Amino acid sequence: QRRVAITAGNHKKDRKVHRQEPKSQNVYLRLLVKLYRFLGRRTNAEFNKVILRRLFMSRQNRPALSLARIVRQMKSKQRANKIVVVVGTVTDDKRLFKVPALTVCALRFTEAARATIIKNGGKIITFEQLAIQAPLGQNTVIMQGRRRAREATSHYGAPGVPKSKAKPFTRARGRNHEHHNKA
Repeated sequence: QRRVAITAGNHKKDRKVHRQEPKSQNVYLRLLVKLYRFLGRRTNAEFNKVILRRLFMSRQNRPALSLARIVRQMKSKQRANKIVVVVGTVTDDKRLFKVPALTVCALRFTEAARATIIKNGGKIITFEQLAIQAPLGQNTVIMQGRRRAREATSHYGAPGVPKSKAKPFTRARGRNHEHHNKA
């Protein structure tokens, strides 16, 4: 007699939870997705797959990156004359006095960041121009902002538990109100 395998009616693992397209209906973003989906398929470069995956991300997962951090990361000799690629926003930093001539490619630039880069002999390029200049991501450095920089992430965890650095939600910050552990 033949046995029939009985599969448990369990569908909780069926849904795949990685994005296949951006939530945004922005036409320009969707055109970029088309372009990098083609490059990811037709070239063997991991670079294009990384860019495509980051184009799908939510704004929380595409945090802004300051010009100061870009300058600091590009100081080394082997990174000279490379294109900085940021799938997100590049913001200005007023504390910078010297900015080297950089070539930066990003989804957005604040007006001040754009002015600072151009004033110091740098170049700003779009992702379409990057696809023409470096279709395989040659001579590029991909950078990201800090995801944990958001104030909301300081509340993650359980405040009041020993060795927890989680910041409690309180009405005020005085002596009579809850403090997070210093230990």
